[in-house]
Amino acid sequence: MFAKVLSSSLLGIDAYTVTVEAHLENASPPKFFTVGLPEGAVKESQKRVLAAIKNSDFRFPSKRITVNLAPADIRKEGSAFDLPIAIGLLAALGHVSSDHLDKVVLVGELSLDGKLRPIKGVLPICINAKKLGIKGIILPHENAKEASYIPGIKVAAVKTLKDVAHILNGEADMADAISFQPTGEMPRPKLMVDFADVKGQENVKRAMEVAAAGGHNILLIGPPGSGKTMLSKRLPSILPNMTMDEALEATKIHSVAGVNNSLDGIINIRPFRAPHHTISDVGLIGGGTVPKPGEVSLAHNGVLFLDELPEFKKNVLEVMRQPLENGDVTISRSQISLTYPANFMLVSAMNPCPCGYYTDPKNECHCNPMLIQKYVSRLSGPLLDRIDIHIDVPALEYKDLSSAKVGEDSARIRERVQFAREVQTKRYEHQPYHANASMGKSDVEKYCKIDKQSATLLETAMEKLGLSARAYDRILKVSRTIADMTRDEKINSVHISEAIQYRSLDRNTWT
Repeated sequence: MFAKVLSSSLLGIDAYTVTVEAHLENASPPKFFTVGLPEGAVKESQKRVLAAIKNSDFRFPSKRITVNLAPADIRKEGSAFDLPIAIGLLAALGHVSSDHLDKVVLVGELSLDGKLRPIKGVLPICINAKKLGIKGIILPHENAKEASYIPGIKVAAVKTLKDVAHILNGEADMADAISFQPTGEMPRPKLMVDFADVKGQENVKRAMEVAAAGGHNILLIGPPGSGKTMLSKRLPSILPNMTMDEALEATKIHSVAGVNNSLDGIINIRPFRAPHHTISDVGLIGGGTVPKPGEVSLAHNGVLFLDELPEFKKNVLEVMRQPLENGDVTISRSQISLTYPANFMLVSAMNPCPCGYYTDPKNECHCNPMLIQKYVSRLSGPLLDRIDIHIDVPALEYKDLSSAKVGEDSARIRERVQFAREVQTKRYEHQPYHANASMGKSDVEKYCKIDKQSATLLETAMEKLGLSARAYDRILKVSRTIADMTRDEKINSVHISEAIQYRSLDRNTWT
């Protein structure tokens, strides 16, 4: 007795097809063998599958069972093989028709009573099925919303093993089981925070608007309670709305990691990840025995916020250099090497000194100059090289906190950011990137030409303020963004002077 069932598994953030082969024979003693490099939850599926079959009122005689997961040279992990293994066994026994098993993908975890539980990675599994021309997929009811964003494939969202048998035996139409019709459209994002909530700090809001407009990484420096975290949390609200492709990319990563908690089934708001400074390098960059995406990948197409930046371990900060430079991260293990996308905006915050009050006129700082320099020097040059904007966040005055004036809302700011991004997208239409922050040295020379007056201003600033050499290109990139925001084709001295203000840590007063 033999049957084959189509299923799917994950490799990185993409899925590949797995053929589940079930062979039953009369032999004593009855045993259950699973081959094809099964790991962890796959090995444990034997007892779940047999219990679910019996508790679903299917007659199951004692047999020697061999289940093969092909291709056999890739390790399989996760609980999504429960359902295809169970259907393979039932098809081999004749309880389920085999007529459509080569036309539909089955995935799902089984509970002992035969009910289906949700699994990880449904979106990439559906994308893979559509790519291969498979017309249908049967999966747990809870995963239906996520699967519904891939048009052109029928989705049967079921609750029990019996429901799956009814569909395959023709006793129920697969179309009747669809809970959510694929639309191919993304739901409108519902933002919970807004820049209008922030009192004062107009100069910092402006810096964050510039950062959003050019995709620039930004560092906020200020005393405790000045609003650094509040401002950072609102940055996604002024970034351009996600495209469908960006949303699918982000959802794939969150789905694979098992953290897709979106009520709409798709990540339609730019991710905002804020790991604690005690995080390990594996937690930040990704990894594990079976590599999983880390925080840098979960922030893909969104914002990664690192609060108290100097408190992060040095090795943790240094591993961010690859994703900041390349927009992805490669995790290598002895048996596998995976690359995860990690194209994010880095927003970080720090106190100006260990006690936090070096720049606060109302609180006395107890740190000596050497201690302050040591604190700031925890941030390496290569890391600072990848941060275009450093902005001081002053302590708030009482008049700002008590003011009834409502600030500009995120929607209006986002309109200006969107316009600047459209200008850059057109400019870099033949480049692999679409934002000023990603310009290389040759593109800076091409697109950031300045006139004699601007050059004199920049030279004077570098000499008088003690700006470092690494600040030069950063100032030109930010100036290009400011010019785009004001619809100027050429960079002038006004744009240069504003950009110079955004290099706090490069001044002699700090380092």
